[in-house]
Amino acid sequence: MARTRRAGAVLLAMVTGWSLSACTAQQPAPATPQTSVTSAPTAAAVPTPTDEGRLVPDGSVETVATDLAAPWSIAFTADGTPLVSERDTGRILEVVPDGSTREIGTVAGVAAAGEGGLLGLAVDDLDRLYAYSTGSSENRIDRFAVTGAPGSLALGDPETVLDGIPAARIHNGGRLAFGPDGMLYATTGDADQRPSAQNVDSLAGKILRMTPDGDPPADNPFEGSLVYSFGHRNPQGIGWAEDGTMFASEFGQDTWDELNIIVPGGNYGWPEAEGTGGAERGFIDPVQQWNPDEASPSGLAVTGGTVFVTGLGGARLFTIDASAPETSEQLLRDEYGRIRDVTVAPDGTLWVLTNNTDGRGSPREGDDRILSLPLTRTGD
Repeated sequence: MARTRRAGAVLLAMVTGWSLSACTAQQPAPATPQTSVTSAPTAAAVPTPTDEGRLVPDGSVETVATDLAAPWSIAFTADGTPLVSERDTGRILEVVPDGSTREIGTVAGVAAAGEGGLLGLAVDDLDRLYAYSTGSSENRIDRFAVTGAPGSLALGDPETVLDGIPAARIHNGGRLAFGPDGMLYATTGDADQRPSAQNVDSLAGKILRMTPDGDPPADNPFEGSLVYSFGHRNPQGIGWAEDGTMFASEFGQDTWDELNIIVPGGNYGWPEAEGTGGAERGFIDPVQQWNPDEASPSGLAVTGGTVFVTGLGGARLFTIDASAPETSEQLLRDEYGRIRDVTVAPDGTLWVLTNNTDGRGSPREGDDRILSLPLTRTGD
């Protein structure tokens, strides 16, 4: 049974009790340049299990904020202030300690249509905000200074980090995250142009890796290219285990949704393969697959040896042992509707973002909302 606590108490405890610490995850090994798209790297090994037990939800659910409009992503500033993107309005909201929200700015040029709009957010070490959005003819990544104090934040002028990412009404990808190596990663969909996923000269159907200024790192797998992995249909969740293992969730078409371990230069098969069965053709198989009706995976977070994946169509949260990712358990099934994003808050709790007002869900009173799930360690 869900336990409700006042949003103000949740946020106040988070903001006042949080102190930033350096990421303990190890940097992934430098990529070996790939000269041929037909010689796919071998899939990475899963993280080694530890004796400490894993972090899992303790069974309680606390409401942080309500009445959001088609929210898509959550990010935190350096002082722990939560920011939320709204897909259709193009607004970026600040969640204040009493659980209410206020607009800090609007991303100009957002053309919300279908699955496109204002999508992923990420914050770098300099407390600058990055936003992935769909325009009239392309997807792009912009960077903003965030000025002011909590409760009165404001968005500075945009600086385009990357543009020219193919866009469409469907399959825009859109997730942003900084890896343990300090690089910015972005997921892009195939933009309804299936062959582009296998074309390493296209930015569509890829996971991209770039410096915070949008340049290709010298150790990317394809010289001078932002492409980190390819053969993706519509990846929307990325995260890293403590040993640097990178996980990604991906929407399939009609057969299989996927959980993948991402390796530099890896080819994940789309549109030639969906789900497992592509390894004999040089593709990297997912470590777990789901029927799209049960999953439609979007957000992903990794903490304490557990991979968390949200389900939109499946209206649930998957919990997966990072050291044994072939199986999963399910939480919140049909309790809160569609779930778009999941992230670890500065206080160590798990934040979940519902997505029932995006035109595909059935909104309930108070939707959409942010939920907080306290975590406990297995074996305690």
